[in-house]
Amino acid sequence: MLSKQNSFADPMKFFSEWLHEAEKKELNDPNAAALSTADESGYPNVRIVLIKKANINGFIFFTNLNSQKSMEIQQNKRAALCFHWKSLERQVRVRGKVEAVPPDEADEYFASRPYLSKIGSWASKQSQPLQSNLDLEKNIAYYTAKYVTKKIPRPEHWSGFRIIPEEIEFWQAGEYRLHKRILFRRDEETWNRSFLYP
Repeated sequence: MLSKQNSFADPMKFFSEWLHEAEKKELNDPNAAALSTADESGYPNVRIVLIKKANINGFIFFTNLNSQKSMEIQQNKRAALCFHWKSLERQVRVRGKVEAVPPDEADEYFASRPYLSKIGSWASKQSQPLQSNLDLEKNIAYYTAKYVTKKIPRPEHWSGFRIIPEEIEFWQAGEYRLHKRILFRRDEETWNRSFLYP
């Protein structure tokens, strides 16, 4: 339960503790988060992504650079995340600036992906109109044959983004909707902590 006594001064340590607990309780994808971006008109879009790294440098996810989310990030380098762990009755909200991860970091993660996930990164034209499932199946067959005896390289159109948090809010459900909330705001290299009404 959130309190002044048991909350960390560093929100990333706090997040790491909660994520560790979620990994024990949540059956599916404890690292899943809703990612919110906005298009050039300011119209928001939200979807679920898997956060592959969360540390002092920020929250990292990987995607096709031609996807809608990627295009929107390139237009507006700000985004928000929301983790929700129903079994723990907790959520974490994050807002921050977004930057591309360096190529070597993208290469390292791509190399760790399962074979068919690598093929899918080549075969899928993410967010583009799909006329028929047969078109996707043909692409999968083509790249499977192309790389049947070769190491599968990371496509140039596939990489990652890092959300550098400026705000992180921790929410813990309470009885009678008297929830506990702690908000951390970054002030250059330090974090300011405040408690919010439910």
